[in-house]
Amino acid sequence: MNDRITVEELAELVRRMAGVTVSPEEFRQRGDFGFDTFGIDSLGLLGVVGELENRYGMPMPPDAERCRSPRQFLDLANSALMAQA
Repeated sequence: MNDRITVEELAELVRRMAGVTVSPEEFRQRGDFGFDTFGIDSLGLLGVVGELENRYGMPMPPDAERCRSPRQFLDLANSALMAQA
């Protein structure tokens, strides 16, 4: 298990938990665009947060489900993981 969440992992989690297919490359190119631009709503993002909490056995930061963009989400989640390492 990695100590960082990659763009590829985020794309897979979004596909499984939110039911929205976005390529990792699209997240890379448009990482500062809002999740809503990709068709991902707050409930879908909450599913991603819950899956990460289960996977890593720790709570994600309270603001994780309110992140507006993939880049913001990855920065916040990875900072939390690094702090726990």
